[in-house]
Amino acid sequence: MQQNTRGSLIWLRISRFTHQSNLLSNEFLKPFDLTTAQFDVLMQVSTYEPLTQGELAEKVTVSQGGISRMLARLEKDGLIARKQEWKTKTISLTKKGREKLENAFEAQLLFQSSFFDDCLSDEEQKTLYLLMSRVQKNSEKKKLPNK
Repeated sequence: MQQNTRGSLIWLRISRFTHQSNLLSNEFLKPFDLTTAQFDVLMQVSTYEPLTQGELAEKVTVSQGGISRMLARLEKDGLIARKQEWKTKTISLTKKGREKLENAFEAQLLFQSSFFDDCLSDEEQKTLYLLMSRVQKNSEKKKLPNK
């Protein structure tokens, strides 16, 4: 078997970090009665509202089927509202959803930042941000190899 490449080792580290970060964030957000995915959805809705389910699905890390179930749950809990105008159904936060997000936002922001603040200097964080931005933008243009 072939040895891993540096790129594959970086990808593995990023995957493991993301998994561990999400596990810890889910525990951290329990007192706010939110999951990491729900927090992400509420943040995206808050930032871009009103938006369609398709637009939202492009912005979050939840599958199309998962987003449908999550939106149904968030709507049932009174955190979002869906409004239909002719053929377009849009999603917005309710007052309750906005309050829940505001309640969790600052604490989650500090918790997420602590992953980097605890072990990287400001300069290292800037460099990591620039490098990850470049990799992420490249991934958006990436095509699958021809078979």
